[in-house]
Amino acid sequence: MAAADPEMYRKEKSIQLKSSSAALYNNLSVLRLPGRQLACFSAVHGPSVNVVTAATDGLGFSHRQLQAKEGGMAVSTSVLTQAAWCVLPSRVLLVLTSQKGIQMYESDGSIMVYWHALDVTEHPPGQAVFARGIAAAGGRFICVGTSSGLVLVFDIPPKGTNITVSEILEQHRDAITDIAAELGQAPDGAGDLVTADDAGALCVWSTGEEFALLSKIPAFGCTCSSVKLWNGVVAAGYGNGQIRLYEAATGLLRAEVNAHARWIYALDLAPETGKLLSGAEDSFVHVWKLSRNPDTDDVEIEHCHAECVTDTQVCGARFCDPEGNSFAVTGYDLSEIFRYGRV
Repeated sequence: MAAADPEMYRKEKSIQLKSSSAALYNNLSVLRLPGRQLACFSAVHGPSVNVVTAATDGLGFSHRQLQAKEGGMAVSTSVLTQAAWCVLPSRVLLVLTSQKGIQMYESDGSIMVYWHALDVTEHPPGQAVFARGIAAAGGRFICVGTSSGLVLVFDIPPKGTNITVSEILEQHRDAITDIAAELGQAPDGAGDLVTADDAGALCVWSTGEEFALLSKIPAFGCTCSSVKLWNGVVAAGYGNGQIRLYEAATGLLRAEVNAHARWIYALDLAPETGKLLSGAEDSFVHVWKLSRNPDTDDVEIEHCHAECVTDTQVCGARFCDPEGNSFAVTGYDLSEIFRYGRV
């Protein structure tokens, strides 16, 4: 690991939430509104998701709360597991996953355009039922994972509500934790989607009319909680605090870093620069930089910045721009979103 030029980030004005954030993997999503000095932030707590639109200077805010939909005649309240914006070329949808199903909204949360109920009968009795892991893929699909290890592929029309399940990917045996699409340029044959599960297994896919499994990276006894894909490199964060980098095309391990002292909850990647953000239970957020050595084609990772979010179990961490010049952090039981920007 090469020593990087020190990149300093400093704390900026926080964003207040209507309620705190739950201790869930990847519990923060950020959507930049192009051409406007605004960004949207979402974090989940219990049956609701807080959506905040904030001016980039931190001065103006607007809040909206969305609730988990109840399947049919449900008496009990469903708990949300994740919320994420999915950016497709023709539209942006806000996708919510819960114990009952999958909700898709227009990006501002104003209109629900689709509801998919989970089939409880597909799960063994006594096993928790939920959806988790959300990613836009292949220009027209949204992929969502389930607790039975299935990945549902939804075909999204350019407008309207005629959303259909076009395929179900059946390679994982454990609950899906996270799904990520290629953020850069995939080398030939490298695939453009990666799925991760509770046991730590990863699958790399090529998207299209039919999704094809390209490589399977076996579990090594540790949950993979968060995963990213950039220029043919899979970056995976684990419950043992490690970040591992794999070659997407072959599944070969190219680097591993003992990044955190405790369970990693979130990774994010800045596509323009290859910066990687990691947040964990140990209250630290780290910024790393991924690159490929042009001579050897080795995948390299260097440490750029460490930020201690005092007394906070970090559960969400996201860059707020494609260069990685700013990032936001949520923490368990914390009723605000912390923001940091490069000095």
